[in-house]
Amino acid sequence: MDRPVSFLLPGQGSQFAGMATEYYGTDPVFTSTMDAFFELAGDPAIKSDWLGETDHVHIDDVRRAQPLLFAVDYALAKMLHSRGIQQSAMLGHSAGELVAGTLAGVFSFSDGVASQMERVRQAVLIPPGGMLAVAGTEQQLRPYLIGDVAIAAVNAARQVMLAGPVDELQQVEKALQRDDFIVAVVPATSPFHCAAMAPAAVECERQLSAIRLNPPQATVYSGYTAELLTEKDAVRPEFWAWQIVDTVYFGPALDRMLSTGPQILVEVGPGQTLSSFARRHRAVRTGESRVVSIKELIP
Repeated sequence: MDRPVSFLLPGQGSQFAGMATEYYGTDPVFTSTMDAFFELAGDPAIKSDWLGETDHVHIDDVRRAQPLLFAVDYALAKMLHSRGIQQSAMLGHSAGELVAGTLAGVFSFSDGVASQMERVRQAVLIPPGGMLAVAGTEQQLRPYLIGDVAIAAVNAARQVMLAGPVDELQQVEKALQRDDFIVAVVPATSPFHCAAMAPAAVECERQLSAIRLNPPQATVYSGYTAELLTEKDAVRPEFWAWQIVDTVYFGPALDRMLSTGPQILVEVGPGQTLSSFARRHRAVRTGESRVVSIKELIP
């Protein structure tokens, strides 16, 4: 590699959660890691739904999308490691930050899986919600927020996600369309990253308080703080628990990471959502850094 490799780890984009099955049964590290996840998760239907053998729960449902995104992100990272591709830094989006923390040793693998599954269990108890992708800035969209609708993520200069309960989010969507904003519905069944998730965060903090959290042993840029993950934050249960309520600042975190110099960015997940954001970044557009796919690294 002519430049250090940095991993982008997605935690949204549930429509991609059924992908990456081509490595299952063909790459031994990916396969064994996925099997270890399925055993720890304790729900055999997650695996059979992912492989298309059954259809117990729709792939966009939080009970499938979130466990599979964690599992696929982690297994792909371990596959890359086994091929001699080590990351210089990691940046996760939402649940992808939990994956980054697990890869960095903040969580053991079993505790990382348990923490992700607790997020899922608690999210199911929250009234249904959704997410919108909007072409606009955080400042432009704040006047449209009502009720529990919130800025869920700032992904790029003019790419923001909103989240909230179904009825309130539909009102906001109509208002934005009326004012000629480009709005797209994101496949999601839970209102992650808004105040409606607060009861879930309380229970997640309880679970996280019962496990060991360690200082990171690898460089992680946090989408929560848009800065390097510090030892102080990494070992605080509330830091991880309340991410499901607060905004993901992926775009500013990517700015921070790319400010350190030229890099090769690879999305270590089942889609190319984060790659599309990264390609809009000035450092990539000028050729200083570049984005590659896993298939370019591993034919």
